[in-house]
Amino acid sequence: MCGRFIDPNLRGTELELSQIKIDPLPRRFNIKPTQDVLVVPSDPAKAAMARWWLVPSWHKGDLRGWKATTFNARIEDAATKPTFRAVWKHGRCLIPAGGYYEWTGDKGAKQPHAILSAANEETLWFAGLASRWQDLLTCTILTRAATDAVSAIHHRMPVVLDADERDAWLSGADTPDLGAKARIRSHPVPRFDLHDDGPDLIEACDS
Repeated sequence: MCGRFIDPNLRGTELELSQIKIDPLPRRFNIKPTQDVLVVPSDPAKAAMARWWLVPSWHKGDLRGWKATTFNARIEDAATKPTFRAVWKHGRCLIPAGGYYEWTGDKGAKQPHAILSAANEETLWFAGLASRWQDLLTCTILTRAATDAVSAIHHRMPVVLDADERDAWLSGADTPDLGAKARIRSHPVPRFDLHDDGPDLIEACDS
């Protein structure tokens, strides 16, 4: 599962030149579903902002009428779900992130953990699907069973793609073990509220 994540640091990258300078945004450390996030199709020059909560093109009501929880999609069955099967074929994208959060513990005393890259590249590349509903671009993050790196924190995780897997995903691959090689690490961070933001949210603390 992925319910909160962090903007990537794209300074000096190809994506900074193609997107960030056009529509500059401060880096966010507490992105929530329904907020706009950067999605990258097979052509990075066409990177765009999309609402993080997918609405399929065939939805007939208004935006608030879409009640399904679709900010995440299970990679194991997205290809056959009515909500996702069209964009599984035609709407694949990458969603770059600086990391994401998961929580452990009992309700009312949950401990947040920041999950970040353990590789040389700071950015995590999530497998995503993008859907255009009316004039609004929307998206979802694919999830998979957690690897050993984070299974003690949560049983699900985003599909984090390495360089080879990114090309394969965008080209239509449906390999069942996509994301199995993700190099990630985690540490507990101070508790934070819905509207808190800033780099201090990912500073390590004693759990």
